[in-house]
Amino acid sequence: MKVLRITAQGLPLFKEKLDISFFVQQRVADDDKDLLYPLFSNIYMNCSNAFIGINAAGKTSVLKVILLVLHLLNNEPINHIETKEILGDTDRAVFNTYFHSQAKEIGRLETVITSEKAKTDSPHYKIVEETLWIKPQDSITARKNLTDFSAYNPIAVRKDEEFLSDDVSIMIAYNKKKKERMNIVSLLSFTNINVLPFSDEIPVEVISFLDPTVEKLYFDKAENKTSIHLQFKGRDEIVLNNPIDLNLYLSSGTIKGIVAFTLAKEVLKSGGYLIMDEIENHFNKEIVSTLIRFFMDARMNKNGGILIFTTHYPELLDEYDRNDSIHIIRNKNGIVVENLAKILKRNDIKKSEAYQSGFLEGTTPMYESYMRLKKSIADSI
Repeated sequence: MKVLRITAQGLPLFKEKLDISFFVQQRVADDDKDLLYPLFSNIYMNCSNAFIGINAAGKTSVLKVILLVLHLLNNEPINHIETKEILGDTDRAVFNTYFHSQAKEIGRLETVITSEKAKTDSPHYKIVEETLWIKPQDSITARKNLTDFSAYNPIAVRKDEEFLSDDVSIMIAYNKKKKERMNIVSLLSFTNINVLPFSDEIPVEVISFLDPTVEKLYFDKAENKTSIHLQFKGRDEIVLNNPIDLNLYLSSGTIKGIVAFTLAKEVLKSGGYLIMDEIENHFNKEIVSTLIRFFMDARMNKNGGILIFTTHYPELLDEYDRNDSIHIIRNKNGIVVENLAKILKRNDIKKSEAYQSGFLEGTTPMYESYMRLKKSIADSI
């Protein structure tokens, strides 16, 4: 299953309706096809999706919405989803999720969620209304009709599912029938934490790419205990019992890279989703660019794995030949997200320069704030 578009209204942190599309919005030239995943007919997916904004713009909040929707679509109860707090104390949050299924169908799921006070500090969320529409992919004659369901009647309505838990989507029945299940890998909780969260085999190629001085790194499981074996070239082997101790021997970039590239390999194989916040943390530009390029290489990404990440670094935008896989996030008394293709029509303009120059508005720190900070520091000195 591939998510084509997400819209959301009624979220406390967002100023207006959130509308994010992951399918290609601009014209696809022959040279572009090696960068995209062909879904069907003339519909393509952007497999590397960048969300960029200055500090406190709301980048992490946008990722939380995306993760909430992905897990909801994947049959997870809302109250068990890690990013459910993005709903806040909403009175009525309305999500519309458009997707393409392996059954060669296009779907639209409208989900209305409310919050109610619980005995614990956290609110309880429940789905009060839900509707599912389905149409065959063969009915799509143009890209503009992809998410138009005005001519179709719902195939499922929540009121007909009386035994369903109040925080589980009616998608559970559709997914069971069509055998749909997405592989969703989130590194949101590892943005500023560098520790290996798994003890599976680490590809040798990943280690040598990140740190050529390492000869081997592997985990050994025996008697319910896991030991970590690390050896540098020309040095004696080091045996550790705690993954945190690797920080004494490996750089933070190497550890994060091992996690990111190992999981990226899994997502590329399954055609799932990899979500990363502040992708540049602990990485140099070339390592980040390598990861992005893997997802934008049609020869490597044959199953349509999707990378969704946030960044502060405008230089990363120059990895993209197209504008429609880049989203600009601003905070204007509420989070606003806009696709770059809607505000920068030409693909040949250098994206980092447009971003840094302030041409896109709201993408650089305010000059007045900069001058006040400068004066404050100067006065203190």
